[in-house]
Amino acid sequence: MPKINPGRLLSDLRRFAQFGAYRTGVHRPTYSKEDMDSRRWLAQQYEAVGLQAHIDGVGNVFGMPHSERRSLLIGSHAESQNHAGWLDGALGVIYGLEIARAFAETPDCFGLPIAPVAWADEESHYIPLLGSRSFVGDIEEAEIDRAVNVDHGLPLRDALREAGLASVPRSLVEPGRHVGYLEAHIEQGDALEASRKRIGVVTSIVGIWQYSIVFYGIQNHAGTTRMAIRKDAGVAAATLTMAIAERFPEVAGPRSVWTTGRITLEPGARNIIPGKAEMLFQFRDSEMPVLERLDAVLGELVEETAIKTGCRADIERTGTGKPWHMDPAFQAAIETAAALHAPGAYVRMPSGASHDAQVVGRKLRSAMLFVPSIGGISHHWTENTNDADLVLGCQVLADAAETILRGEST
Repeated sequence: MPKINPGRLLSDLRRFAQFGAYRTGVHRPTYSKEDMDSRRWLAQQYEAVGLQAHIDGVGNVFGMPHSERRSLLIGSHAESQNHAGWLDGALGVIYGLEIARAFAETPDCFGLPIAPVAWADEESHYIPLLGSRSFVGDIEEAEIDRAVNVDHGLPLRDALREAGLASVPRSLVEPGRHVGYLEAHIEQGDALEASRKRIGVVTSIVGIWQYSIVFYGIQNHAGTTRMAIRKDAGVAAATLTMAIAERFPEVAGPRSVWTTGRITLEPGARNIIPGKAEMLFQFRDSEMPVLERLDAVLGELVEETAIKTGCRADIERTGTGKPWHMDPAFQAAIETAAALHAPGAYVRMPSGASHDAQVVGRKLRSAMLFVPSIGGISHHWTENTNDADLVLGCQVLADAAETILRGEST
């Protein structure tokens, strides 16, 4: 049985957090100097374990075993959100490194090949889930040509050139080379903490459906236009938001969530009735029938709101991510390890956020493990997890990896 080194694991997590350190978190956007420095450091660590390391044309970092046997990929993403936490993504990356080391140091695991990986741009600075999508062949060159940074507009091609990746080929999954993929992540919510559980065995990853909803009213003077004749686009947006809050709970699943992330009014002056209101809206669930049901109800509510307020409405579905269910045998391996190391303190649960595992899962059997987030906080520099839970999660994942690889050899 592989035994991880707790001190080394925690030391490497904190060393990785020095790349782009910001307060108690990190600021390590994709292809920034800090991000590329962290990827080169990872490649050096992979080489030191005896792996063949390389950084591909979109920044994915691979540590490939010198073995003809099928390997198990373990990792997550290396970059961070802006001014965010030190564990989001980094946890799974360093778990992959530590598990590769533990297997190399354990005589009866030495021949079981672990392939650590750090994906690029899961956090959507340029293209959501770019690295894992590239790996499974889901990115065309034209999409890379069009992409720009969401914060400062730098074209992705320019960023790749500045990072030294312009002439580097992108790595594609090779049929038969890998057994599958495991990913560990902080939960990014408070379900584990609230239920006093220490390990989450991820059953599925949500699909995210996103919308742009625009109401067109009549822009007019706020002081002289009678209320009876107004067609206020701002009122229409507010009316729809409240209608969603009232109606969605009736048709949602037990884990459905929805968010109006932004409402923009035009012209946005205090003395002018808004003639246009745009809403950015999304909902998430792990079951396709629920997503389709929410979509149908949203369309009905938009139409009803338009009639009620006298405003014309347009709705555009801008994203329809498919939910993905984790491999049952891989889930069982994680659950068995959790039962050994944390009896009674683990639970099966869906993921409410997107992860690379849902992309890699299209080509390889995949599964995920969660550890608790203190206070449910993530995407903020105060994000944190207890050291004991960081260590526990890595040991559980290492045991699961051994079970999966031994199952391949029998």
